[in-house]
Amino acid sequence: MDDPDVRPLFPRPLRTRELVALDALAGLGYAFVLVVGPAGRYGPVGLALVAAMTLPLAARRRWPLPVFCVVMAASVAAMMLGVTREPLAAAAYALYPVALSTRRRRWEPTGVIGVLTAGALLFAAVGGVSAETEVRRITETAVLAALALGGAWTIGRAVRERRAYAARRAEQAAQHAVTEERLRIAREMHDVVSHTLSLIGVKAGVAAHVADRRPEEALEALRVIESTSRQALTEMRHLLGVLRTAPGAEPEGLSPVPGLAALPYVAERAASAGVRVELDLRVADGLPEVLELAVYRIVQEAVTNVVRHAAPARCRVRVDDEGGRLCVEVTDDGPGRRVLPPGPAGHGVNGHGGNGHGGNGQGVIGHGLIGMRERVTAYGGDFAAGPLPGGGFRVRALLPLRGEGM
Repeated sequence: MDDPDVRPLFPRPLRTRELVALDALAGLGYAFVLVVGPAGRYGPVGLALVAAMTLPLAARRRWPLPVFCVVMAASVAAMMLGVTREPLAAAAYALYPVALSTRRRRWEPTGVIGVLTAGALLFAAVGGVSAETEVRRITETAVLAALALGGAWTIGRAVRERRAYAARRAEQAAQHAVTEERLRIAREMHDVVSHTLSLIGVKAGVAAHVADRRPEEALEALRVIESTSRQALTEMRHLLGVLRTAPGAEPEGLSPVPGLAALPYVAERAASAGVRVELDLRVADGLPEVLELAVYRIVQEAVTNVVRHAAPARCRVRVDDEGGRLCVEVTDDGPGRRVLPPGPAGHGVNGHGGNGHGGNGQGVIGHGLIGMRERVTAYGGDFAAGPLPGGGFRVRALLPLRGEGM
């Protein structure tokens, strides 16, 4: 963990011109050391070679490979002419951005370079050639040059791979965030629209079914359709307002996020479609708002499935605190297909709603069950749904009171 008391050397990333200025200072500083050092008595050729070794370093970030070639050639020439005995330090400094910026090739022996560099380091550590000869001087110079160049190349390649890995991770994280956001919007859109449109569809089917023989019942169904559609528009405006609001900001002029207090309204709308809902709420006040919204959406979708596939039916909604976990359970005793009231000849009892699956329609794995499962999983909970042995269907979710999304 980073120490909050330790401040970085630079409070912000350096700009390109500032980095170029640092490289220029490094080159001038190295030239100054070579010129004023013990072996710094150079003629015109020596001064030209020193300038060629150091001054191009200022442009190493802009033209990495040409700068390295110039500095390397000048360094080798200076060593061969006896101008300096430095172990290609300037060339190693110029080689680092080459390793950092050059595209990796299949035949590139970075691993071999690393091994040879390690071997050169070991050779220098154990003493190298013991004899005081010219061979020893040449060998030591070659070893130190291999250490400098191999180390610069290996470090540059390692930094490049690390940056590429970080970029891939950032891209994957961005794609994951986009996918999660799309799923979240899809869940909210489904939860907002599914309940109201299902109720509208059911009541429209009822109205068309009984319009000829019981116009007053058809008129009542149309009133339900009108009020439900208005509520759907209100909820849609609320959802769009939330999506358009910046993160952390509070939407203005919008109704509160639905929670446990809105469940009686879900029961009331379901009752108008032939599903009697019994609410059994055994939770204390003060639940997190996001958790109440999750409970509301789960109950809303489960009841919607009963309305869509099993009405007329009785439905029981239980929300209970089970020792640190919130249990949301919705069960029904539906016949497994929608049954319409008796109508004119030519209309069977199931003419408008049979799902054709031989069981309660909640068992059909559609977007509703998938959305409920995704919502529960997002909170670190457990979800189960399936038919009951004696008939009917049950949806059960366990949500931690202090989950991942709270």
